[in-house]
Amino acid sequence: MSKAPRRRVAVTGVGLVNPFGGDADDFFARIMRGESAVGLYRHPSSPSDLVQPAVRCQSFSSEQAIGRALSSVTDRYSQLGIAAAFSAWSDAGLSRTDSGSDSYGVSWGTGAGGALTYEKGYTDFFERGKRRMSPLSVVLAMNNAAASNIAIALGLGSACLSYSVACASSAVSIGEACRRIQTGESALVVAGGSEAPLTFSIMRAWDAMRVIAEGDEETAFRACRPFQIGRTGLVLGEGGAAMVLEEWDHAVARGARIYCELAGYGQSCDRAHLVRPDANGQVKAIDAAIREAGLSPADIGYVNAHGTATREGDPIEIDALKTVFGDCAARLPVSSTKSMHGHMLGAAGAMEAVITVLALAKQEIPPTAHLQEVSADCQGVRHVMGAGLKGVTFHAAISNSFAFGGSNAVLVFRTC
Repeated sequence: MSKAPRRRVAVTGVGLVNPFGGDADDFFARIMRGESAVGLYRHPSSPSDLVQPAVRCQSFSSEQAIGRALSSVTDRYSQLGIAAAFSAWSDAGLSRTDSGSDSYGVSWGTGAGGALTYEKGYTDFFERGKRRMSPLSVVLAMNNAAASNIAIALGLGSACLSYSVACASSAVSIGEACRRIQTGESALVVAGGSEAPLTFSIMRAWDAMRVIAEGDEETAFRACRPFQIGRTGLVLGEGGAAMVLEEWDHAVARGARIYCELAGYGQSCDRAHLVRPDANGQVKAIDAAIREAGLSPADIGYVNAHGTATREGDPIEIDALKTVFGDCAARLPVSSTKSMHGHMLGAAGAMEAVITVLALAKQEIPPTAHLQEVSADCQGVRHVMGAGLKGVTFHAAISNSFAFGGSNAVLVFRTC
């Protein structure tokens, strides 16, 4: 028996909560200019010896974004996610009267979940001597809280799934949502991810790994320099990003505006090391995504790189790209937008996927900010430096997400 053809998947809405505070178009314009949201950050409860360059959504008001009632029973990571999902839903031309469908679902990613709730519980109990924790602690902190609240708020009755795959979490959530639509299990999925990792314990833990970028009050804004000679590491950030994915005919039937097609998804495991990435594993994921899209490497016009600015990670990703793209690699535009919005851990894949969708829709390619001299071990591709590229023509782009534990997820988007 022959298999039913896979259904096409349209991207019809995007939404995000970002550190600049504006909407998706404003965010993308600032990214194109190479603006940085990175600043020096000290958690309110941290001692003076723990100060890091980081990215925080300073202007975000959960009560304004999702309402006081919902805000009072959610962790910050859920609040960021719900707000991003609401924004994507509206951007897709949907209203609350369009909810309530058993064929509409949620697919969400997070690495740390309700980290702020956990930390507050420990602090209240062990440092402040409180004898009881909040009865809401479990439902605020659980990793599926954001997805569940989105499903309840929008009345989405198909599968409500959460993925926690470290820094590939939300890329996996988007890819697996694509799978559900391709096979006919869902007609529409709100997919994305959110993270609020700026807790004392998480900041201290990443600092202990010696992968946090160096920076002081004057230099923090350019602390994250992927592919740069002398790069010193990553910058933690918070945020939320979402997209509405629809079965193509469903989107056309309701007259939806279509940004582009999510045409390919590749996932692989390095099976090599918990923290050191492996080029072979990344190659498998990139290859698989491009093949599923029915494209060749020569068809790809932009790569939004995982590019965290760590000494080991950046050159391994470049090696993987050179292996996949071969003679095309030298002409391949590559950039890492983490240089501006930071590394949002489990939300990174979704944030960068939204950027990739907007790049394709606008035919503009964002830069790697602060990149002035490419390190010898990161050469061999066309790094986009300075301001972004405008007036370009390309028909397909990929977004890379590579995680601790060796999990790799690659998304391929192409023009309609």
